[in-house]
Amino acid sequence: MKKIIEYRKLFGVTKTAGLKELKTIYRDFMKEHHPDKIQESEEQKLLAEEKSKAIIEAYHFLVSIAPETTEQRLPEYTATITTSNIADFEYQSTILKITFLDGSIYEYYNVPRSVYIKLINSDSQGRFARRHIYNEFTYRNVNKAIMA
Repeated sequence: MKKIIEYRKLFGVTKTAGLKELKTIYRDFMKEHHPDKIQESEEQKLLAEEKSKAIIEAYHFLVSIAPETTEQRLPEYTATITTSNIADFEYQSTILKITFLDGSIYEYYNVPRSVYIKLINSDSQGRFARRHIYNEFTYRNVNKAIMA
């Protein structure tokens, strides 16, 4: 969740920000902070490069969790969570990463540790996840995000 808040703060948007708004802000930031525009010193050029990398990372992340993206990928997501079993999962600092047998990998954000512990201890992790995780938390398909 911290990452989401940081990226939204960087872009100055709310969770309802659309793809068009994100793209406009991204382009404006890149015009301003692109390393090729910096002519003063090598140090300033490196700072601009770091800033542009942060902007690119934030943009791709925010696009991957934008309402329009989520809606567009809903059929694929629904197919995965209803027909494919969980192959593996890991939890790190409120982020639950679930790998499905069909090869899909999704990250779920702001998952409380108590929910993760209940997932581990449940008789059926798939059933528990369907009831308490899949449609309760902000998620993104990590496979698509890495390839993009």
